[in-house]
Amino acid sequence: AIKASGAQAVHPGYGFLSENSGFVKRLDEAGVAFIGPKEYAMAAMGDKIQSKIIAKKAGVNTIPGYDGVVRDAEHAVEIAADIGYPVMLKASAGGGGKGMRIARTAHEVREGFKLASDEAQSSFGDNRILVERFIEEPRHIEIQIIADNNGNILWLPERECSIQRRNQKVIEEAPSTHLDAQTRRKMGEQAVALARNVGYNSAGTVEFLVDKQRNFYFLEMNTRLQVEHPITEYITGFDLVEEMIRSASGLELTTKDQSKVEINGWAIESRVYAEDPEKYLPSIGTLSKYVEPRSWKTENDVRCDSGINEGSEISMYYDPMICKLSTHGPTRADAIATMNHALDQYLIKGVTHNIPLLRDVVSSSDFASGRITTAFLDDHYPHGFKGHKLTSETAEQLATASAALQFIRQARESYTHVASRSASYVLLLPQLQPDGVHKLEARVTLTLDSETVSLQGANTFTVSTEFTNGEYASTTNTLKVVWDVDMPFVEIKHASGDLTVQFLDPLPLGFRVQFLGTKFDID
Repeated sequence: AIKASGAQAVHPGYGFLSENSGFVKRLDEAGVAFIGPKEYAMAAMGDKIQSKIIAKKAGVNTIPGYDGVVRDAEHAVEIAADIGYPVMLKASAGGGGKGMRIARTAHEVREGFKLASDEAQSSFGDNRILVERFIEEPRHIEIQIIADNNGNILWLPERECSIQRRNQKVIEEAPSTHLDAQTRRKMGEQAVALARNVGYNSAGTVEFLVDKQRNFYFLEMNTRLQVEHPITEYITGFDLVEEMIRSASGLELTTKDQSKVEINGWAIESRVYAEDPEKYLPSIGTLSKYVEPRSWKTENDVRCDSGINEGSEISMYYDPMICKLSTHGPTRADAIATMNHALDQYLIKGVTHNIPLLRDVVSSSDFASGRITTAFLDDHYPHGFKGHKLTSETAEQLATASAALQFIRQARESYTHVASRSASYVLLLPQLQPDGVHKLEARVTLTLDSETVSLQGANTFTVSTEFTNGEYASTTNTLKVVWDVDMPFVEIKHASGDLTVQFLDPLPLGFRVQFLGTKFDID
């Protein structure tokens, strides 16, 4: 493709070729510029064993462990006994969570060594394993660096990547709620020292594990553009791809002054996958409906980095990521609110997707307060995420919204603006329980505040709701509903706040909506 196009340079994105030093070598031989680091730096940092040795020499904090190649399972047991349990076994040439196992006993070391080495061999063609101390309740925090070929290196504010499934990132944010200015500076300076030690140029990311006391330890260096780079661009104003191109073409960074690097607001990224959010299994198929969210409160406060559109095929042969959805705001609370709104405005039909999980995490109280570790998903969903569990507040929101939708649907079906101003409905809402899904019965009475119902646009109702389970209190609220014909998005102004509900499909006994990310079949 390079020869056919006559390309003078290649940017590898963030796939497998982006960290393939052999590919860089072949480009060099062909006289084609690689928009990324030099072959030596990539090879050195791509090997976890070698990179850890280099990090130590550069004065970077490292996790206690064995620096050499582990010979076999019994050797791994000896090392684990020496450095102390628990330990992490991980592929030397790995990445993306492949070839990693935690072991707390000698038996688990032996078992984990075989599994990790087999997975490493199949994923990377390299079965070497390293062993190091496993940091309890860690947070995964990384430092972005950018460097040119003239000796200039800058560190940019951190990204927190602790929300992970199977050691792969799901939700990231910048900056982190956990770091103070002093720790941020120390991590940045160590990242720069490591980059300078290997003669690094281009964009790169130095990943750390950080404990409760803000002690930080080198994890690895990714010698490529990271999937989560948009949130760094949001809070710093740097265009990382531009900096990579400048470096590859021999130009200096847009600024060489570290003091000019500042934090502007807060940004969050959600990785939208075509996968089952409970078991994380990929979903394949055709995107029969696909609508990306747009900016909300300010221009460019929502960013969608995707390469698909309606009608695209999600194949088993490629990573199931659909989109990197990023939001920005002046404060963390603003960025979270914008992300919740963006997830509610994201329509995907034709494949199973993880928006229900993303929405539940981002709107959780622990996420809002910054109480997160790399075990967040396992701790909050020990039996897998099955959907949003209705509370008294969200059950009332769903019941009143569903009743209003049914009222408007009936008016549209009669093709008239003249309708009874009042209606009562008995609705059955799916409620998750430990033993399965139960039906929660709600009796809802609506009274239209105007003489006629509007078939297009806004309607305002007074709504009374009573739940027959006796657990949730009866309520009376005013509800403004905006629902345009042939549109799935329903905007609702409720006493508890603004909501977005997606009307997905009619059903024989009711209809299906998406509410707080989760699909609910309303009878």
